[in-house]
Amino acid sequence: MRRIAVDAMGTDLAPEPEIAGAIEAARAGYAQVVLVGPSERLGRELARRGARGLPIEIVHASEAVTMDDKATKAFRQRRDSSMRVTARLVHEGRVDGMISAGNTGAVMTTAKIVLGALEGVDRPAIAQVFPTSKEGAATVLLDVGANVDGKPHQLVEFAVMGEIYYRVIFGKPRPRVGLLSIGQEDHKGNDLTREALPLLRQIPVNFVGNVEGRDLYNGSVEVIVCDGFIGNVALKISEGLIEAVSSLLKEALSSTLSSKVGYVLARKAFRKFKKRVDYSEYGGAPLLGVKGVCMICHGGSNSNAIKNAIRAAAQFAERRVNEKIERELAAASLGATKG
Repeated sequence: MRRIAVDAMGTDLAPEPEIAGAIEAARAGYAQVVLVGPSERLGRELARRGARGLPIEIVHASEAVTMDDKATKAFRQRRDSSMRVTARLVHEGRVDGMISAGNTGAVMTTAKIVLGALEGVDRPAIAQVFPTSKEGAATVLLDVGANVDGKPHQLVEFAVMGEIYYRVIFGKPRPRVGLLSIGQEDHKGNDLTREALPLLRQIPVNFVGNVEGRDLYNGSVEVIVCDGFIGNVALKISEGLIEAVSSLLKEALSSTLSSKVGYVLARKAFRKFKKRVDYSEYGGAPLLGVKGVCMICHGGSNSNAIKNAIRAAAQFAERRVNEKIERELAAASLGATKG
């Protein structure tokens, strides 16, 4: 069984979601879990929740990174933070992967410095899974925030890493890869997309050309690449839209007696819809391109998100995604595209 370390002080309500998620994951047999944080507090909570006998251990960390901390400052000054200790466990080979729902900038900085980048990777990228209108299908978008400014050769690396991640985790032999732009025609887009387009056509992935924002949800492609600025905007708009739609549905379904009756009759369908758009079902977003497994979770993650992030991290490690990324980046001879 894989060993996954969890930064127990990352979420907005830490450490409750982390502890509850670790217990759920351990009971489901997803992994052996290492909770990193103040040992006395974590030990009391585990005992209170009846976790004795489960494959969960504690590694002490005396500090925590807050959402207000500057990324580089937090790394330099909080040497015994739960986030840094968690990354150190991965670097030392004591665990197979790490999870943190803490300050995203600090998680990325810590992972990049402590773990380092894979051979052939210029910039790691965060890959986020999105549901689509097709049953059982999903789209992976990267980068969603690790790199605000992108370069053409970096988008090529993102395409290779995203294609491998989708192929290995979702089991699709030749996932379609698209470049996010403002139109499908080659001449549309900005300097970055126009320069990246011919480079993407040279690499051994199933590249279909430019795609538009609507393709994120319609299932026409499985992997979409863009720079981190655009990707993060798309992510935040999507999160806001899902919250708005859920709120509007709830309001409409409780407005009249007939709508309440309709909800009762269609309750199963509404629950299915809610589950399909629930980010916690995907757990976290992997930081692709670093040595070791690093899953970044939303600060508002609940226990279900932590549980599923542990499952995803163990699966990532089990299927040796990083080894495949290094091998296929080398095969694609991406170094020649960096001029």
